[in-house]
This record gives sequence, structure tokens and C-alpha cells, in this order.
Amino acid sequence: MSDVLVVALTGVDTIVGVDALPVPYRDSVMAPGITDYVGHTGNGVALGCHALGLATTFLDFLGEDDHGRLILDSYARRGLDFHWLPNPAGTSRSVNLVDAGGRRMSFYDPRDPGRDLPEDFFLPHLAKARHVHVSIASYALPVLDAAARLGVPSSTDLHDWDGRDPYHRRFAERAGLVFVSTANLADPAAAMREIRAIRGATVVAMSGADGCLVLDGGGLREHPAVAPPGPVADTNGAGDSFVAAYLAASLTGGDAVAAGLRGGAYAVTVPGTHESFLSEL
Repeated sequence: MSDVLVVALTGVDTIVGVDALPVPYRDSVMAPGITDYVGHTGNGVALGCHALGLATTFLDFLGEDDHGRLILDSYARRGLDFHWLPNPAGTSRSVNLVDAGGRRMSFYDPRDPGRDLPEDFFLPHLAKARHVHVSIASYALPVLDAAARLGVPSSTDLHDWDGRDPYHRRFAERAGLVFVSTANLADPAAAMREIRAIRGATVVAMSGADGCLVLDGGGLREHPAVAPPGPVADTNGAGDSFVAAYLAASLTGGDAVAAGLRGGAYAVTVPGTHESFLSEL
């Protein structure tokens, strides 16, 4: 039995430090300290839950390449229960530009595997999970449908959805708990109500330094941010750490919103994508 099953989206993030965003055009720019990190959203949620003591299983496609081996070595060191299928397109990549204030701009190469995760791969894990968190990879969508059939509570993170893109909406329509960033929402409250109207999902809209909004059966509530425990170094992975801490508190009877805010605040003080997490709520 696992506390949390996390499905989809591990990869390698290349972090490039820049003075400011947007980057002015030049033919060549010195950027010392370019570093590869094991990253992507599923990786962050899985490792965050694992660090908080939840029995965590992570499933994904993975390239049989150097970047895939980097990921496998990392999970072996951390003790994360990871199961994977070969991706002929290779391991997912991103390049993230991070400015001196910790803001980022990310460029993704998803390396689509060209097929869905097969049921005979994910069902045995899903049937033993208390909760499943599904990243917004199209090949993982069948997991949400199966979770509904089996009665397994589910969540997803729409990230910087604009409130219109039908790709993200497919995930919002299927999950019982929906996380989303307010970054591209013209009217966050309206978007949250639209999501909740579909199937009664709890909706959590993350606003970074402005805290978060939560919409559930008790109505819409605003929660102020928690002060980071140190200087802001890098906002990569803050949302994933919020989600992981929120899920951990939900599954252990704690204050999920307070935990999520603490998780996100801690993450922004750590350089890199998912290098360190809260270890207690």
C-alpha cells in the first residue's frame, strides 16, 4: 500500500542564471554555473511527499539515455520507489532561465512517448494507493479515469493554465482536487468556480508571494503567504513543493493549506529545481 502514487513527468532541468528577464538579445552571453538537475513537476511532487515520510510510488516513461541514468541514480540514492517504461523519444528536458531575483522562464522538450501509459503497468499501483496525483501529461490521462472507476482520490496541477486551453481542462474535469497557478488567469475566482462546477472538486490557486486561494464546500477563502525562511534563490519547483506538503498534511490529518504555503516558501530558498524539501510539517 502506498500513501501517494504520483504519475508522469520526470526529466532533467538545465538551469541557466541570468541577470534579468527578459534577456536582451546578444550573440553570446557569459552564464557561469550552468547546471543540470533532476526535475519536472512529477519528480518534485514525488520527492516532496517522500521527504515528508509518505510511502510514495512514482510512475513514468523514461529515456534509455544518459539523462535517464542520471534520474535513476538520483532516485536510487534518495530511496524513491520509481517504476518506468522505456521512452523511445528519450528523457524529457527543459532549460530554465533564472534571474537574480529567482524568477524563471522555462523551455520544455517533453519527448512524447507516442502512447498512453498501459493499464497493466499502472493499475496494480493505483489499486494500492490512498491517493493519486497525475501530472498534466496526455499519456497519463487514463490514470485519472481509472482512479474514478476505482474510487481512488485524485489530484492534478494545471500550472499556468489560462482558463481556456482545452488540454488542461481535460485534467480539471477528472480530478477531485485541482491545483492551478494564478499567473495566467485573468479572473482566478471565476476560473476556480468553473472548475468546481464540473464535479465539485476542491480548487487551490497558488499565487506565489501573494499566498493562495482555496475553493471548496465552505466557499472561497484567501490565505496570505508565509515568509520564506531565507533569501529567495530560485522559484523553480515552489508549486510542486506546495502540492507535496498540501497532500502530506491532507493524508495525515494536518492543516493542508498551511503546510502547502510552508512547502512553497521553503522551496524558493533553495537553488535548483528540487534539491531540498521540507522534512516535517
